[in-house]
Amino acid sequence: MDTQDKQKHRICPKYTPNIMILIVKERLRQILAQRQKHSIRDTSRLPAAVLVPIYLRQGQYHMLFIRRTETVKVHQGQISFPGGNREEHDKSLLDTALREGAEEIGLRPQDVEILGELDDEVTTTSNYIVSPFVAIIPWPYHFRRNRDEVAEIIALPVAALLEKGCRRRYNHPDDKTEDAYAYHCQGQIIWGATARILDKFLDIFTQAMAPPDET
Repeated sequence: MDTQDKQKHRICPKYTPNIMILIVKERLRQILAQRQKHSIRDTSRLPAAVLVPIYLRQGQYHMLFIRRTETVKVHQGQISFPGGNREEHDKSLLDTALREGAEEIGLRPQDVEILGELDDEVTTTSNYIVSPFVAIIPWPYHFRRNRDEVAEIIALPVAALLEKGCRRRYNHPDDKTEDAYAYHCQGQIIWGATARILDKFLDIFTQAMAPPDET
């Protein structure tokens, strides 16, 4: 097990799960605010944004993903976070992420609590720079799937994504990234820019779950 895996799978014996759940949101917000975001500037690429939605269900944090339909222009059939390319009327990339969340899964912007930003990522199967926004969303929630764009809404427990063996080296013919990793979880495979965004979020989530003397 490498150092990263050890960090992700360590146990916090000093805190009960219920106590950790109560404080993790604010610790996520604090860590995201204190870190320096890596922004990518490349005028040859198109700006895009996604929400990284998390919610509390039955005492555990879950993450929300979508599987794109086979009829969208790019990333057909892939698992991704809700989001898309910036449009002219979007005032900011955050507006892009919120608009796309509403259009794709019926997630109303007023129901989204933004905790902070993750590093920009580039897509290798298309030509986008993706800006991710970590968000708390309510649960239960009445999602409305855009059937033209979203084949399936997928929810995965964060604990399952952190399990040993979930993160594996992955060589997809369409992914040009060296040392690429994918997440294999509950029958789903998450790869590409989404996996790289997920990887960084899980590192931060692990920090937020650690006792204060270990962060």
